[in-house]
Amino acid sequence: MAKTIDFIFDFGSPNAYLAHRAIDSVLAGTDTKVNYIPCLLGGIFKATGNQAPMMAFGSIKGKLDYERLEMMRFIKKHGLTKFHFNSNFPVNTLLLMRGAIAAKQDGYLLDYIEAGLTAMWEDDKKMDDPDVFVSVMTDAGFDGGALLAKTADPDIKAQLVANTAAAVARGAFGIPTFYVGDEMFFGKDRLRQVVEEAQQ
Repeated sequence: MAKTIDFIFDFGSPNAYLAHRAIDSVLAGTDTKVNYIPCLLGGIFKATGNQAPMMAFGSIKGKLDYERLEMMRFIKKHGLTKFHFNSNFPVNTLLLMRGAIAAKQDGYLLDYIEAGLTAMWEDDKKMDDPDVFVSVMTDAGFDGGALLAKTADPDIKAQLVANTAAAVARGAFGIPTFYVGDEMFFGKDRLRQVVEEAQQ
């Protein structure tokens, strides 16, 4: 019997974008479901002492070059030709992630994720700018102004904090992280292992 995959998610990770784009093809032919859990990557980093790869590995000869090579291999394998590294990187995703909490509560998280990831990693939008956020979400068919207002709701803020703390408590130290029950998998390159675990 297939299990649900928990996907610890933040728009700020290009690898979360790549994993999201690839996961449907990896899941093809299965009845496995994915539960996206919005968490703040910066909060996970702060709680665990982790850093973004460009900071953590910047002084290691050849490491970042190899990371880019692996990314290009993944992009080629899955045909993700629309990917474009955001020129505004790093983008503060607090606004986007609070919006994701609101979208999940209102039942349209997957459509919201699609809009946010397209803006971040295909259309080169500066998504920490409130005006850009409203424009992108309105163009995607949502009420951008209402979404922006909800990001200031204390309950929305608290839920994002709680999600992030819960992810750290489960052992997450970065994104994308996946869980099948108590089994943890880190990184986009573990997708097939995640699905295999979910099918056991």
